[in-house]
Formats: sequence, structure tokens, C-alpha cells
Amino acid sequence: MHVRVAALVLGGDAGLRQGLQAQLVAHGHECDEAQDLPQALVRLFQRPYDAVIAVLDGAAGQDPRNLLRSLQAAPGEPAIVAVAQMEDPAQAQAVLDAGIVGLLRRAPLDSEVRFALHAALEARRLVLERRSLSRRIQTEVLKQTKELLDTIQRLERVESGVRRSQEETIYRLSRAAEYRDNETGMHLQRMSHYSAILSRKYGLPYDRCEVIRTASPMHDVGKIGISDLILYKNGRHTPEETGIMRQHALIGYEILRGSQSELLNTAATIALTHHEKYDGSGYPRGLAGRDIALEGRIVAIADVFDALTSKRVYKPAFPLEQATQIMNEGRGSHFDPDLLDLFWDGLNEVMEVKARYTDTDGHGSTQTASA
Repeated sequence: MHVRVAALVLGGDAGLRQGLQAQLVAHGHECDEAQDLPQALVRLFQRPYDAVIAVLDGAAGQDPRNLLRSLQAAPGEPAIVAVAQMEDPAQAQAVLDAGIVGLLRRAPLDSEVRFALHAALEARRLVLERRSLSRRIQTEVLKQTKELLDTIQRLERVESGVRRSQEETIYRLSRAAEYRDNETGMHLQRMSHYSAILSRKYGLPYDRCEVIRTASPMHDVGKIGISDLILYKNGRHTPEETGIMRQHALIGYEILRGSQSELLNTAATIALTHHEKYDGSGYPRGLAGRDIALEGRIVAIADVFDALTSKRVYKPAFPLEQATQIMNEGRGSHFDPDLLDLFWDGLNEVMEVKARYTDTDGHGSTQTASA
């Protein structure tokens, strides 16, 4: 059933605001606009809005962090959808820090606007419901045990929904980086599950394996900070361009580091270390052996295996036997030898995942490779 939403479009130039308004109105929603934050706050104090679509740029009048915090604290706590310049690490970091679920790139497709708005509204509903349930628990603690347990179970279901929304945020930001590299979402799904399989084989607890599975799709998020001229260049990169491309590991780390979230801290470690090699010949820091974080060593194996066994424009998907041979040649040089052996021990599970998460054309990934 269609639900009519009252939305406010904030910031950006008039053309962008009008375009977003037109998309929302076309789907039966009510939509107003505000040129800057002060004007938006006046409107929010005058009447309730279900959602605010905030364009993060100088036209909004202030730092994106302050803008998002002010909107989140506004009357009615509207759902927030951020329209970010994906090549700007500061904007991406602000969205992450604020816990924004709805995320759009500039000039979004109609389907992207609808998806981001739905995700933001659903996350808002879950947060408000969890808060309401928490208040009820505090006031009903002295009631009958059965009633209390029923309330706790409802709260757990809501918290599970919030966790799923947080994971969706991570995935959408990862897809934003992959769109810039023309990868498919199936690549992210496969390599994240490969990483979880290898983590279990190594003996990590279930919760830690889930953190690695959820964080690993962000391994190349730093590519949002690489120039299109280099990222999309046809032909080989010059040594200088290769050096710039390799900065994506550090950019990703800077975007993700310093959070109080175990998930984002793990993603930061993976972004920084998944291009390191066991013999010290990798980048960005030339680490070797066990000096490379375990998470980075795990994701390096999962990422390369999927790249080798997936079709790209410059190569076919390698048969399993050939991919195995290539990776074994890197045993002890590129890859942690013990982890590689464990990966082969879990190969049946890996191939089940590959069969489950394969594009409709039968290929893994159909575009350019990761650097």
C-alpha cells in the first residue's frame, strides 16, 4: 500500500532541488524545499515532515556533520536521506558518523531515490519503535514476568531490524565505491561470504566471523576518492597513476577509522591491509607476515579468488584448476600459506556460495578489475 510522505528537500542548487521534488511528487508524495539549514529549521518547527533529503555541499551553509546533527535533532526526528558527492571522503565520513541509512549520489536514478527514502523511513520507524519499547520496559519492570519477557522479545526483534538496516548502509556505501569501479554487487556478496568461511575455518567465533563478513565489502571504499580520469583510464597506468590508484587503501582507512563501532574499525583495517602481501611486497605500508592484520590476510585471499574465477572485460573466468594453480604460486609470497590451506579446505562451501551469488548472465563480474 502506498504511503504518502511529507518531505523537505534541502540544499544544492535550485535545479537539483526541483529535480528531486519532481521525482517525489511523481510518486504521490508532498514535497517542499529549503535553500539552506536556517530556512529548513524554520519549516521543521512550523510543521512535521516525515523525511528530509539533504544535499551535502556548500550551498547548505555549513559543515556536513553539523548539518546532519541539526536535522537529526529537529522536531519530529525526520528520516534523513543524504545526497553526497561520492568522490568527497569528508562527505562520506559525515554520513557514516551520523549513521545515515538513506544515501544517494548526485543525479540519482528514480529507483535509487525511492529505495533510499524507503530505507531511511524504515530505519526511523525501527529506531522510534525501539525507543518506545525501551521506555515501556523501564515502566513495566515490576509487572508479571511473562509480560516483561514478551516485551523483551519484541525489543530484540526490533534491534535485529536495526542491525539489518546498519548492514544495508554498509552495503550501499560499498556499492557506491564499486559503481565507480564498475563492479557488480555479486562480487561484494561472494567475497564477503568467502571471507566469513575462511574466518570460521581459522577458528574465529561466530560473532567475529559475522563482523568480517559485513565489513569486508568496504575493502575498496577508498576508490570514491580517486579521480575518474585515472580510475576509468583505458590502457595501462603510468607509474605515477599507479601510485595514485594505490592511495585508495589509505583513503578508505581514513574514511572508516576512529569509529566506536567494531564493524567500522574492522572495515578500516581491511581497507588498509587487503593489498599487503605476505612477503612484504604489497602496499600501502609494505607489511609482511603476521604484521599484516588477520582480517586483511583473509580478505586478500577471498578477493583474489573471486577476481580470478569471474569474467572481466579483459579476460574470461579462469577454470577452478587454473585459479587454484595461480593462487598456489602465490603461497607464502602473496598469501598467508596457512590461511590459503584453510581456504582450500573450505572450497566446497566456497563453490556453493559462488553458485548462489552469480549474476543472471552466469558471470561473476563483467567490468573492470580492482586495482
